[in-house]
Amino acid sequence: MSLHTDWRNIPASARNTVAALGNFDGVHRGHVHLLETLRMARPDHPLSVVTFDPHPRTLFRPQDPSFRLMLPGIRAAALAEQGVEHVFQIPFDAEFSHLSAERFVDDVLVNGLGVAHVACGADFAFGHRRTGNIERLETFLSPHGIGLTIVPQLSDEGGPISSSRVRRLLQEGYPQRAAQELGRPWSITGPVMHGDQRGRLLGFPTANIPLTQHVEPARGVYAARVTLPDGRIVSGVANIGRRPTINDGQESRLEVHLFDFNEDLYGQTLSVALIALLREEKRFSGLDELKAQIACDAAQARSILGI
Repeated sequence: MSLHTDWRNIPASARNTVAALGNFDGVHRGHVHLLETLRMARPDHPLSVVTFDPHPRTLFRPQDPSFRLMLPGIRAAALAEQGVEHVFQIPFDAEFSHLSAERFVDDVLVNGLGVAHVACGADFAFGHRRTGNIERLETFLSPHGIGLTIVPQLSDEGGPISSSRVRRLLQEGYPQRAAQELGRPWSITGPVMHGDQRGRLLGFPTANIPLTQHVEPARGVYAARVTLPDGRIVSGVANIGRRPTINDGQESRLEVHLFDFNEDLYGQTLSVALIALLREEKRFSGLDELKAQIACDAAQARSILGI
């Protein structure tokens, strides 16, 4: 898979693709359905995705809490797993946001990327103030001989599958249901940072990973599986929250204790998959009570993970 971040300078080898349009945050089952539909409709061209970074919502509503299901590099890797050969990750800044709907098609899709065919969902909107819809998209593409496939949203018993729905499930404490929507457990990926080593003093050393742009799921303790940089997967128990017993401050963090593991992970990038919520965040009377509860959490996580 090739990642392109400059739509004005696309090599000839990346042109003439069939392109799926959208943010693709999470690369959930609905996104996979869109990609598979496009692949079946036009198997004669390489499959590509046209997406944006940062997410437009970040530009227009910077005061909002972090909401990303996955960071751009992880998204590109997930798209590659679905057979996408080219990811066109367009920088979304103030200048680009003022591009009209017609210029988005002419300048970006036609002249910049040279796409052969386009697919999107029925609610796809584009251009300055989101004035472009699928009817206008077809009108602008048609003179260039570029076809358009409109793909209905994939739905299940809960309704249409969407990134917003996955975020809500995570925030409400349902990682298993979110995993069903995604087609895999949801993960937080980031570097291991130095902490205050309180976990080690409690007998449960933890790897500390900042949430950064990730959506904050329900605060509490989770059974988790951790993927190391070398591909090994280690089970563990994770905490997401502000550590109220220790009065740690206002910023939530992810701390994960890896079972039967004793290696230096500082500076390494881990992917922590949240498998099941064990309990919500709570304050304890002191460190002794907290230590006893962590031992119970670890035992419960081992049971859920089958170890």
